[in-house]
Parts: sequence; C-alpha cells; structure tokens
Amino acid sequence: MSVKKNIPSLDLSDFTGHNQIRKKAFVKKLGEAYEEIGFVAIKNHGLNDKMTQLLYQQVYNFFKLPEDIKLKYEKPELNGQRGYISFGRETAKGQTKSDLKEFWHFGQELDESDPLINEYEPNVICDELPDFNQIGREAFSILENTGVFILRALALHLGLNERYFDTKVKGGNSILRAIHYPPIKTAPSGAVRAAAHGDINLITILMGASAKGLEIQTRNGDWIAVTALPEQVIVNIGDMMSRLTNNKLHSSIHRVVNPPKKDWGEPRFSIPFFMHPRSEMSLNCLNCCIDDLNPKKYTDVTAGEFLEERIKELGLKK
Repeated sequence: MSVKKNIPSLDLSDFTGHNQIRKKAFVKKLGEAYEEIGFVAIKNHGLNDKMTQLLYQQVYNFFKLPEDIKLKYEKPELNGQRGYISFGRETAKGQTKSDLKEFWHFGQELDESDPLINEYEPNVICDELPDFNQIGREAFSILENTGVFILRALALHLGLNERYFDTKVKGGNSILRAIHYPPIKTAPSGAVRAAAHGDINLITILMGASAKGLEIQTRNGDWIAVTALPEQVIVNIGDMMSRLTNNKLHSSIHRVVNPPKKDWGEPRFSIPFFMHPRSEMSLNCLNCCIDDLNPKKYTDVTAGEFLEERIKELGLKK
C-alpha cells in the first residue's frame, strides 16, 4: 500500500505460480491480513493499465450523458441491482442521509440452462455507448477470475479444499459497480460520499479510484486512509464471508469521506467489483470456525436470503 504499512501489499502471481513456498506464504499473509484488518492490496491481478483506462473513460462518458438519457436506464423494478441508480437513492445501513453518489451496475450473465436464469435481474444495455457495455463485461470477467484465486487462497487458509468456493461463485450474483461522486456544490449537511458501511458480499475488488477519500476502520476503531498504487487493486472481506467464517475473517467498516472544501469542485470515480456467491449457497457458520472460545454467532441463512434483506436495508427495495 502507498499509505499505511499495516495494509499488506501482496503479489497474486505468488499464489498462481508454481513455487509452492511462495504460494504457502501468500496464503498465510492473506489470511492473517483478513483476520486482522480485512483489507489487502494486490498486484498482478489480471487487469492491465489499458483495460483500466478504457473502462474509466467509458464510465466517464456515461455519467456525463444528459440526465434524461441516464434516467432511461433506471429501472426501479430491478431493485437497484442492474443499470443506473440515480443520485441520492442509496442510503447505507443504519444511516439517515443518502450517499452523495450515482452509479451503474453490470451484473452476472447466465447460460439459459442455468436454474437461476429467472432469479437474477437482467442486465441493462446503454444504447448510446456500445463500448461501455462491452468493456464493462470484459472487466467483469477479468475481476471475477481474480476473485476466484483470492477465494482459493482463503479456502486453504481456512483448512478447506482449495476449490471449495469454485462452484459456489460460478454464476454467482456478482456486480461491477461504476460510481460517480459528483462535485459538491453546497454544504452537504451531514451527508458524505459514502457513509460508513460493510460490504454485503464475499469479497470486494476495488480498482484504484480517481481521487482520495476511502477510509477503513480498524478493529480498535481507528480510521485509516487507503489508496492503491496504479498497479494494485484493493481486496476486502464482505459481510457474507465474515458471517460464513463466524467473524474469523473481518469485514471492515469503511467509508468515502468528502474532500476538503477547496476540492469540492472535483468529481470522484470508483469501480468496485462485488463478488457474490450463487443465491442458494449456505452462509451457515463453518464448523472449522466454531469452538468453545468462538461459539456460533449467527443464525442459518442462504446468500440469497441475506442479499434480499440487505437490499431492503439500503432502501433499494420496498
């Protein structure tokens, strides 16, 4: 990491390569980081500079479209899971002020034979920007593949079969979210770009944002500013993974704070990939994460049930 030494920086090629010593060391460092703080920075993640630049350019192109054009792609019946979600529509769990952002969701695309084909909301296609759709899909696929390797490392750390998560996330209800935090024109009256929250999913892969602002909360309550170097992505634990592991792996609360007043006129763009499992996956606490010192903390639930509950808490579904 470029900011704090206690946010580890790891090289994914140590895990995907053929050196077993490096692979074992990667698993150990990743697991320890996720138990302690819930965030790491990863390089050699598969998303090259060219693809990153193309994606950010297309995201910029979409959000500069006229408001009436963007609103064509807001589909309330999709519960904020696909297409455009307008400014101020999402409110973090437990908050009363809406976040100062608008965003777009690229979702999973399933084979027609998949039993979940009618359960997931359909993707929305932006007619004005065909490259936006194509490049978004390509980035989705790359980051999904990156996520599989991170989950394989976590499976080994937990003492599970390395491919424990493979079938659970293949066709999972993952989302690539393109976020625009517009320039701040008037005093926000307590609202922030993204209020303190934990992510819903298993893991989140965050491409470097166009401006600073991301902060994470450590287990002792301190807030740490986090910025990825150009060749890195940030990968953090989500609430589903924390629940599955009975809080062994830590889903850190994080936020995007408003910039200093002198920088209010600058927008911020960010593109996280939220890796979800298939909706039928059990999030029941793993037996390997339960003992006398760490008794079971959560009731049994599926990923689909948990997601449904959280979507309602965000105000995206009534």
